Amino acid sequence: MAQFRLQGSKVLAVDLAGDAVRAKNGAMVAYDGQMAFKKMTGGGEGLRGMVTRRLTGEQMAVMEVKGQGTCYFADRATEINLVRLQGEKLFVEASNLLCTDAALRTGTTFTGLGGASQGTGLFTTTVEGHGQAALTSDGPAVVLRVTPQDPLHVDPGAYIAHTGQLKRHLQSGVNFRTFLGEGSGEAFQLRFEGEGLVYVQPSERTTAGGEV
Repeated sequence: MAQFRLQGSKVLAVDLAGDAVRAKNGAMVAYDGQMAFKKMTGGGEGLRGMVTRRLTGEQMAVMEVKGQGTCYFADRATEINLVRLQGEKLFVEASNLLCTDAALRTGTTFTGLGGASQGTGLFTTTVEGHGQAALTSDGPAVVLRVTPQDPLHVDPGAYIAHTGQLKRHLQSGVNFRTFLGEGSGEAFQLRFEGEGLVYVQPSERTTAGGEV
């Protein structure tokens, strides 16, 4: 299995010994050894993945890298966060998915109209199985635990990914900037309930309602 390690906080080094990884197209910055590169289409596998990609735009260009040696990946000098999956499912924004072990299964899952309101689409990317994934974040990501006793509210523009048995709800009418008098347009926040982990970046995307 490929070995993921960080070179600083913004470069991912992947040691390959005949195995393969899938990475965001154009994210390779250097490699040593013998590597083969194959362009693929991400955002889901099989017929369902193809259909949902066409309907929702939840698509990213990915490449498969296979060989012997070390390949280095980076994306716009963003921070890189490693996630090790032990059979569970990772829900992640497609733009924040840098690299996955080829043994991991990728797909799409329906998020409802709430996803469209966030500016992230009706579907989100899923990664499932045993192996490692590398996520990017604008600044060092924070991993927050959710328990049945302690639900979590997250700014949609700062959300990256989550794992565990979590229910995600979109709430309208209020967000963090509203309390500061800086809100504009319709405001949203995400509420997570259940048991799991949520990855949040210290920066905000521009969503359908503006910067929230």
